[in-house]
Amino acid sequence: MIGYNETIEEFLAQRSVDVEEAVRKAAAAEIMPRFRQLAAHEIVQKSGPHDLVTDADRLAEQYLTEVLGELLPGSVVVGEEAVHANPVTYDALQGDAPVWIIDPVDGTRQFVHGDDGFCTLVALARRGVLLASWTYAPARDQLATAIRGQGAFLDGERLHSGSPEPGRDLEVATSHPDYTTDEQKRALTGLWTDGVAPRACGSAGLEYLAVARGELDATAFSWEAAWDHAAGILLVEEAGGAHLTRTGEPFRITGGNALPFTTARDAATARRVAGLLSGGA
Repeated sequence: MIGYNETIEEFLAQRSVDVEEAVRKAAAAEIMPRFRQLAAHEIVQKSGPHDLVTDADRLAEQYLTEVLGELLPGSVVVGEEAVHANPVTYDALQGDAPVWIIDPVDGTRQFVHGDDGFCTLVALARRGVLLASWTYAPARDQLATAIRGQGAFLDGERLHSGSPEPGRDLEVATSHPDYTTDEQKRALTGLWTDGVAPRACGSAGLEYLAVARGELDATAFSWEAAWDHAAGILLVEEAGGAHLTRTGEPFRITGGNALPFTTARDAATARRVAGLLSGGA
């Protein structure tokens, strides 16, 4: 009898292309027709003016929830909009069933403003272990994928995050101040030091892709919603990078992390940034 983990491995070997197709179709059907075409009634604030949801978010998540559930029977979905409607849904990350983690439009603010810096994020995990991820920037027609132990790829080309150039300031994308507590703000001030060049982040998924490509040295994020981080963290890991919380532990998608945390091009950079975050707290 094939074990459950072997079944998932077989699924990824045989059906990962079907997942890619589902992500592309969701974007083509529900996101791109609304890009730069949104009406006012299709945009709603959630917690505040920087936390938006559109019809594209809701309908793309519904599409992916249905299709991915059919592709992998017995799996469950943790989607950003479903959790907003029913927070208990998030508890599925702690269970035994395979979990699809979905952010239908990561970078909704950019999407609303007609900027192409947004993406659709999908990850597959089980018992807190990330198994595969898909990062699709439909306005740029870029698709990045990763399967645990098999590397990271962008449009079929293998990604290598590499290491920062010695002597150059580290470029670090950081959380927007609106999403940080006072304690987290103090931790992030540790990055305002010689040898580091912090800047505000855009779409988290695209920042992770930049790290995996070696175009950005690290991120420093102060929130832990799995849909924002799961796909990108695995992508960076498989490209050769690393992630640490400010107490020096790997980030857990199941939660309970010491925030902020960093994901970086290599382990040494992750340790350096985590140390700065710890010193600033």
